Amino acid sequence: MSLEENKAIVRKLTEDFNTRNLKALYESIAPNVVLYTNALQMHGLEEYKRFIAMFLKSFPDYRDSIEDVIAEDHQVWVRAIVTGTHTGEFRGSAPTNKKFTEPHVHIYRIVNGKVVECWAVVDELDFLKQRGAIEITEQGKHLFPDEKVLP
Repeated sequence: MSLEENKAIVRKLTEDFNTRNLKALYESIAPNVVLYTNALQMHGLEEYKRFIAMFLKSFPDYRDSIEDVIAEDHQVWVRAIVTGTHTGEFRGSAPTNKKFTEPHVHIYRIVNGKVVECWAVVDELDFLKQRGAIEITEQGKHLFPDEKVLP
């Protein structure tokens, strides 16, 4: 597949996720897909489907906004801004009803028109801070006085 076709697959996959067209989303993903994030790995489409169902219960308004797309060989790199509101339990954390906005980098490997691997590079610390899951200590405020997300 061409670089443009691979980028189109990723753009469609993102749009399908944002519009909750999950049937179409899953058609873009290989059955033996492997997904990597900072916190976990998922193997196979069925495990990915379970994660997406849980994730959308936690953040039903989650949206992925593509800012940049770069493609080379079988890989497509995306810089995105994601937003959402924590309205459901997530990884044992009670809902905070707090909104978050954060940058992500997604790296997709595409073979025969399907995503076979995906890496999501996420600032987990910022995600936890924005949801109110962790608090910044006085020492943290002293060490990072110019940090714009600190209270």
